Amino acid sequence: MFEQISSWAPWFNLNWFSPGTLRGFDWEYPIWLYLIPLIPLFLLVRWLVHWKFRQKLASAFPDKEFKWQPASLLRFIPTILIMIVLTLLLTAMARPQKTNEEVEQWSEGIDIMILVDISQSMQIEDFKPNRLEAAKEVARKFIRGRFQDRIGIVIFSGDAYSLAPLTTDYDLLFTYIDDINFDKIENRGTAIGSALGVATNRMSETESNSKVLILLSDGDNTAGNIDPITAAELASRNSIKMYTIGIGKEGQVPWGKDLFGRPNYVQSSLDETTLRKIAEIGDGKFYRVSNEKALEQVFQEIDEYEKVEIKETRFTNTTDFYSIYLTWGVLFLLLWMFTKSTFLSNALED
Repeated sequence: MFEQISSWAPWFNLNWFSPGTLRGFDWEYPIWLYLIPLIPLFLLVRWLVHWKFRQKLASAFPDKEFKWQPASLLRFIPTILIMIVLTLLLTAMARPQKTNEEVEQWSEGIDIMILVDISQSMQIEDFKPNRLEAAKEVARKFIRGRFQDRIGIVIFSGDAYSLAPLTTDYDLLFTYIDDINFDKIENRGTAIGSALGVATNRMSETESNSKVLILLSDGDNTAGNIDPITAAELASRNSIKMYTIGIGKEGQVPWGKDLFGRPNYVQSSLDETTLRKIAEIGDGKFYRVSNEKALEQVFQEIDEYEKVEIKETRFTNTTDFYSIYLTWGVLFLLLWMFTKSTFLSNALED
């Protein structure tokens, strides 16, 4: 509205008096606006005082000789003009303004590597539909809750490799997560140490002040060429904080079905000691989860632990419009002064 008005006529436009324009203003001194309704009362009192104490001249003409004429209404024009002048001056004194405020949010963000076990045991169906798919879904929810953090993904089985580099392109990460399956790595086993090594190599190249590693596995370290504890110590020296999540139930768990459609059961085991030690070295925390809800709660807790402070910078731009109404007020004041020199004024009274 304001830009359209001022684009061709800075002040000479009746849109400045439209209700929409007036409602859109911020008023610096709104108390002056409350005086506007008092203007007619002030003029009325002035007229009554003037009428009571004015000088009167006797007339030789009888009252019936004086007839009212419509043209006599023109004598109210100066009064109306002075009312407009006072209204415009009070409006200008109220300081109509328009304030535009921009808020810029920013944070330094942190680097997060998610290490996902894709060994064959992650096909076990104590999670629905299986451990791997449950882990993938929770990872998606975790990523959606982050803000300006760089996140990467490492997958491991008998070997380990970086599936997704650290990035803030979360849509790309979702695509990588969708593509995770048990055929990504041919070698069988669980190379926890190698996964920690790959993640450490990735994160050592960054200059972030905060680096976090989340390791999710359901088994023992049975493959790879580096011991998990050694790898954890190396990661710790690179200032990487480590959370470890042991996924799966202990004992007999369902895995596939036999020829008659009955579930097969296998023995599930987890090296809690190693995962706890990794978390301890990394100044993090170890979690043991046995169902989807518990896994989701763990990621929510980590999400709360690793929130960074979001800072705000506010930019305020205030534009004054009092000069518009002051200019109109001066114009109407000149018109009022002009009418004082015409037939509209009664020199005997004024």
